[in-house]
Amino acid sequence: MHWILKSFNELSLEEFHSILKLRIDVFVVEQECPYPELDNKDQLAYHFFCRNKNNLIIAYTRIFKPNNYYKEAAFGRVAVHQNFRNEGIGKKLIENSLQEIEKLFGNVVIKIGAQTYLKKFYTSFGFQQVGKEYLEDGIPHIHMIKNEKP
Repeated sequence: MHWILKSFNELSLEEFHSILKLRIDVFVVEQECPYPELDNKDQLAYHFFCRNKNNLIIAYTRIFKPNNYYKEAAFGRVAVHQNFRNEGIGKKLIENSLQEIEKLFGNVVIKIGAQTYLKKFYTSFGFQQVGKEYLEDGIPHIHMIKNEKP
C-alpha cells in the first residue's frame, strides 16, 4: 500500500476522477444518499489517499487546515473501497490522517462531522462528541472534537 498526500492543484486528472468515483460509489450508490458531491471545498483541501499494489485508490479522506471548513482543522469524506473493508484499512486511514494533520498544522484541535453509527470508531482515536445529533443529507451525524484545548 502506498499513502499519498496532495493539494488539489497537485492531483492529476486521473487521481481526481478516481477519488470522485470512490466517493460517489460509497456515499451516493452504497448509502443511497444523493447529495451535492462537488461542494467547492476540494480546492481548499489536502487529499489523502491509499493506492494498493494494482494502483487502485482504496481509501481516501480530505483534510482541511483550520478555518477552511470549521474553525478547527478537519477531515471528511472518509471512504474505503467496498472490496477492501474489514482489513483494518479504515483504521490505518484515520491514524495516518491524524499524523498528516499534525505534520501539516501541528498539535491542533480537530473537528469532524461523523455519521452517528461511527461514534465508537472515532472515540477509539480520542474524539469526543460535542453537541446533539443532527441530520445531514438524511443521515444521522454528530460533531466530534479531538485535542480540545482547555
